Amino acid sequence: MSTHAKRERLLLADLLEAAGPTAPTLCEGWLTRDLAAHVVVRERRPDAAGGLLVPALRNRLERVTSEYLAKPYEELIQLIRTGPPRMSPYGIKQVDEAANTVEFYVHAEDVRRAQPDWTPRELDRVFADALWSRLEKGGRMMGRKSPVGLVLRRPDGRTVVAHRGAPVVTVTGEPSELLLFTFGRQGAAEVALEGDEDAVAKARTAKLGI
Repeated sequence: MSTHAKRERLLLADLLEAAGPTAPTLCEGWLTRDLAAHVVVRERRPDAAGGLLVPALRNRLERVTSEYLAKPYEELIQLIRTGPPRMSPYGIKQVDEAANTVEFYVHAEDVRRAQPDWTPRELDRVFADALWSRLEKGGRMMGRKSPVGLVLRRPDGRTVVAHRGAPVVTVTGEPSELLLFTFGRQGAAEVALEGDEDAVAKARTAKLGI
């Protein structure tokens, strides 16, 4: 049975392939080749991927990433599409689903929404609820850098407090859009913000995300 992570993986690979190696993305300073190399290194080189979080490993991460950037773009796409290597923890369905569903969804949108002719993607209810569940569990981690109080609200009224503080900004949108907002893609997220004008401006420009 296909999982959300597998579906988003294949979509991301298709989007990267269609865009080519030099297309823009929402990741500041990254073209599609850079994004593809990041995804591959994160999944296939845990010895280097730790540099994403640990400063002491950053030089190793940069060195290994450079090696993958030098590979043919088509090879990077195929490595993403075929999934993690044997014996990788990402090969375990539950780990893959927990670690990669949001990762691949966000990066797929990084590719889609950087193009001038992008159109909104309609998500099924099951996937939308799965993304909302991630916000319920990890919203505070993603919103911890917010300079103002941050409340995430679905159109049906359900809410998640992503950051406690005052003044408060309420961000309303579909779970997928709220997720992009909390991952630092505020400018590309289709959401409505309510609150003090200055606080709203701060929420829009805050460095959010893990």
